[in-house]
Amino acid sequence: MKISILGCGWLGLPLAKHLVENGHSVKGSTTSEYKMTYLSAVGIKPFLLKFSPQIESEDIIDFLNSEILIICIPPRAGKYGEDFHAQQIKSLMEYLPSSSIKSIIYTSSTSVYPDLNREVTERDEVLENHALTKVENLLKSTSKNVTILRCGGLMGGDRIPAKYFTGKTINTGKIPVNYVHQQDLIQIITMILEQGFWHETFNVVSPIHPIRKEIYLKNCEELALEKPIFEEPAEEIPFKIISPEKLISRTNYEFLYTNPLDFKYL
Repeated sequence: MKISILGCGWLGLPLAKHLVENGHSVKGSTTSEYKMTYLSAVGIKPFLLKFSPQIESEDIIDFLNSEILIICIPPRAGKYGEDFHAQQIKSLMEYLPSSSIKSIIYTSSTSVYPDLNREVTERDEVLENHALTKVENLLKSTSKNVTILRCGGLMGGDRIPAKYFTGKTINTGKIPVNYVHQQDLIQIITMILEQGFWHETFNVVSPIHPIRKEIYLKNCEELALEKPIFEEPAEEIPFKIISPEKLISRTNYEFLYTNPLDFKYL
């Protein structure tokens, strides 16, 4: 297959390498000139593409000369505002009708769901004003085959949950986690491409949901990190438990890491 990956970052780069190793022809975009040589070296055809939020490259036409488009760019709503990511995708969509792209995978997030203090499935309501919800709706409005992956917290590699809380005082230790390992997400995207699970929306999280305190303490013990200080919250903290049951039942996917307590890091 000819595949274009928009955003060869923490997820997009190892995904692109995996797809190349599996015999696919892969184009990958980056915003960093220094990364272009590396992409070429590992068999990825590199493209320097920037969205600010308009596309700043004439190479977009060549980049979209593929069968499949995988969108892995972060929304950066905190830095640029809630509408920035939607404007990026609108700019991209101007080129889709004349492109050879037939199918799109969009890596969204479980953050589109409100905290309902219970298990959440794809049938539940989403936050309509959320930046990622807006993009999901934009992509679904195209004539392409679109599958949305609402991913939990992306972990593995150098993304270690406890690393962000070492030595800090936190009151969310009893909140269940909704994590997915980088290797599982790469395998799931590959499966969708090769088996053709299109026009779907899937929650992508590990099936088991330990509490944050368990995760952080295990990270600290295994990786010699300073432990956070856990305190009881003054009031109940809202939460959600994301169910991946639709993904599992529809595709028969077997997670490499069913429990985040077993995740492997660098």
